[in-house]
Order: sequence, then C-alpha cells, then structure tokens
Amino acid sequence: MTDILAQLPFDELVREVRACTICAESLPYGPRPIVQLSPSSRILVVGQAPGRRVHETGLPFNDPSGDRLRRWMGITRETFYDDRKLAILPMGFCYPGTGKSGDLPPRPECAPAWRSVLLERLTNIGLTLVIGQYAHAWHLPNGKKSVTENVKNWRKYWPDLLPMPHPSPRNNLWLRRNPWFEKEVIPELQKRVSELLSESDR
Repeated sequence: MTDILAQLPFDELVREVRACTICAESLPYGPRPIVQLSPSSRILVVGQAPGRRVHETGLPFNDPSGDRLRRWMGITRETFYDDRKLAILPMGFCYPGTGKSGDLPPRPECAPAWRSVLLERLTNIGLTLVIGQYAHAWHLPNGKKSVTENVKNWRKYWPDLLPMPHPSPRNNLWLRRNPWFEKEVIPELQKRVSELLSESDR
C-alpha cells in the first residue's frame, strides 16, 4: 500500500489522507483527518492530535494552543494557515476523544500508515517544530524520554529541528518552571522562522 501511495500525485495523496477511515471504529466523534501541507511548505509543525475544537472547525491549532504557538513563532494567523509556507502534520490526524486527564493519545494506526510517505514529499522543509512527547518519540529516535530533557538539548538538533513543549495552557506550570525556554529559545525560533519565510517569498 505504501508503494502505491508513493506513486500518487501530491494532491491525490492528500485527498487519500483526508478520506482515511482506518481507525474510525475507535474514534468517538468519527474520522476527520486534519492536515495542512504543500510541496512548497518551508516549515513543518508536528503536534499530537487535533482537539475537540479543531475537530469541529477543521482548522489545525484553532485554539489557545495555536494562539501561543503563533506568538512563539512570531507570525500571523494568515501566515500560519498558508500551506505554501507552513505544513501541519500531527502524529494523529483525527481527534481521539477525551480521557480522565485530557485528550487521549494519538491513535497508533495513523503514523505508520501515513507519516513516512507524506514526509518524503515535503522536500523544502527547513525547520521542523516537534511538539510534545508523541512527536518527540517519532522524530527524535535518539532523544530522551523526558520532554524537558529533549527541549533542554534543543541546540543538538538546531537549526533543522526544534523539540518543543506543548503550547497548551495546561503547560503554564512548565513554562513558569522553565523560563529559559521563552527567554533563550523563542528569539532564535522567531529569527529562523523569519529567515525561512523570507526565502519562500522570493
């Protein structure tokens, strides 16, 4: 199946993704794969999975987490949702539902089915933002189990990739305990984002 997908034109591949139902029986609100990507995308944002509000609107990071992420990146909503500039591929494309302590983990079927074939098509990416533990586990094979440790080692991956904490308001305590992140990392992130977007406008 992967070989067949790899042969599809880009637009057809994205249509296949958005029509995916492989874990429909496990999704309490049904499948609604939410991705954003273009062959020309310069920045890749890797989150965990859509939340309830994103599932309802069909717009990735259309929530307080997205507001903070855009502030961290130093960009507008208009730029964020321009797929020619920015791709968004969460570890799970559909809203997995809610558990006792928040949203459930991304469905395990999603990444093996789609991730590699999509990443191979994104040949113009200059920076990948890897957000949260599930994204760290996939994109940082030699990383640490702790999100904090990975983020502290951010220079190991820079400037091609940046391990990040989740921008969710639920992470406010982490940010208060780790003020170095917004003081040291965010200015470098904004500078890199600006460079890449300037290149894409030429």
